[in-house]
Amino acid sequence: MNLREILVRPVGRVEEERYQELMHEHHYLRRLPKISETLWYIALWQNQWVALLSFSAAAWKCAARDQWIGWSSRHQYDRLKLVVNNSRFLILPDWHIPNLGSRILSLCQKRLPTDWQGAFGHPVVLLETFVDPQHFRGTVYRAANWHHVGETRGFRRTGKGYSAMNHSPKMVFVKPLQPDAQLLLSGPVLEPPYRTGGTRIMLNAEQMRSLPHFFADIPDPRRVQGRRHRLSTVLAIAAGAVLCGMHGYRAISDWANSLGVKARERFRCRYEHGHFVVPSEYVIRDVLIRVDPLHLDSALQQWNEVYGKQDTSLAIDGKTMCNAIDEQGHQTHIMSAIGHQTKSCYTQKK
Repeated sequence: MNLREILVRPVGRVEEERYQELMHEHHYLRRLPKISETLWYIALWQNQWVALLSFSAAAWKCAARDQWIGWSSRHQYDRLKLVVNNSRFLILPDWHIPNLGSRILSLCQKRLPTDWQGAFGHPVVLLETFVDPQHFRGTVYRAANWHHVGETRGFRRTGKGYSAMNHSPKMVFVKPLQPDAQLLLSGPVLEPPYRTGGTRIMLNAEQMRSLPHFFADIPDPRRVQGRRHRLSTVLAIAAGAVLCGMHGYRAISDWANSLGVKARERFRCRYEHGHFVVPSEYVIRDVLIRVDPLHLDSALQQWNEVYGKQDTSLAIDGKTMCNAIDEQGHQTHIMSAIGHQTKSCYTQKK
């Protein structure tokens, strides 16, 4: 086989059933559903399928990857879309030929950024993958110049958070798609072409536990009868959801329902019949409509003073006040120092 004749392209819609059948039959992890941002590829030699690949959303948490990138949790959640996971790589039987795997990976790496931008409207700058040492050694990824950056702790994500027992730790490999990938992902300011949405953060355990405390003194506008959730818990969950990029009551409710056991406990959710219960969309809407906005704003500002002001760089912004004339008849000009991360104004100068 001449490796130069290998071609890689996305799977067509009519080919998806065959792709899934082959993946289920030959990959030890079986098929993988096409959820959210996912691209499937096939490698061909003279129109024959020789390998299958899947690229999908990056892992939410991976200490080895995050340490290699060097980003903070504040940046991580907002920039995670710039990282893509090679979730499946299968070379079909009878095609295990030297250098074939690294050749296919190289071809995917070249076209993936363009395909991803076209399909999902944003760039990708880093690839990641997890290799089970019980089955493989990561030889193909090493040959394709991927970096082995460490191992996972072995806990896997479940519907209720993370598994209580650690399973087999996986080797973590990353592949930058551009030379400055680390600097771009960890830098204080993200250039416009790489911004994928509004400012968001990923709350850590301490921040979750602290939020209810800041809302504890707000008067509860509800009647005593029928209260099933603490006011501080409802407000803390709503604030946490908005900080993590949620917009609207439905999105806040969906975010609350996705919280794991530990997160629900940190928000001081009500414990009932052996599990923690989050407030419903109706309760969240009812509380946010009726609570005193001045009290709410004051509590949020107090929380932000403790946890929010983590700016590593400042921007100098100038404005001309069109209708403001000073004593000499000149227009007033204002210079401001604004934090890149929090968007807080630290000082202004006339």
